[in-house]
Amino acid sequence: MASERKLTGWHALAIFGGCFAVIISVNLFLAYSAVSTFPGLEVKNSYVASQSFDDRRAGQEALGWTVEAEAKGGLLILSIRDAEGRPVQAGSLDAVLGRATHVQDDRTPKFAFDGQAYVARETLRPGNWNIRMKAVALDGTEFEQRVVLHVES
Repeated sequence: MASERKLTGWHALAIFGGCFAVIISVNLFLAYSAVSTFPGLEVKNSYVASQSFDDRRAGQEALGWTVEAEAKGGLLILSIRDAEGRPVQAGSLDAVLGRATHVQDDRTPKFAFDGQAYVARETLRPGNWNIRMKAVALDGTEFEQRVVLHVES
């Protein structure tokens, strides 16, 4: 006949302590992962950036531009269209391509305007990508947008 084991106070304390140790360990790991993969600040001083936000937004909306991105055949295609749907060639275009969660895959594609869209040679792995673009219209109006691109496998 097997002997019966008793659940003593020490056993309950060990179970209770073990559960808390697991919870605290997981929380510490997740906190470390969040801090170590954070890409950084968007602006150095948010108060100063907020002072001109409404003016920049109004100028950007007045352009009436829409931006779409797609990846196919080893090419990254960034289409900028005006309010009537015509292709737009900006005075300048700077863009950073990367993942939303970390900066290790960030790169700066070399876009060239082909008459219809901006095209760059980029081979992208499947998943979600962000294009953080800054363009300047021919009249000097700044245009900034984060374009989300989903690449299928």
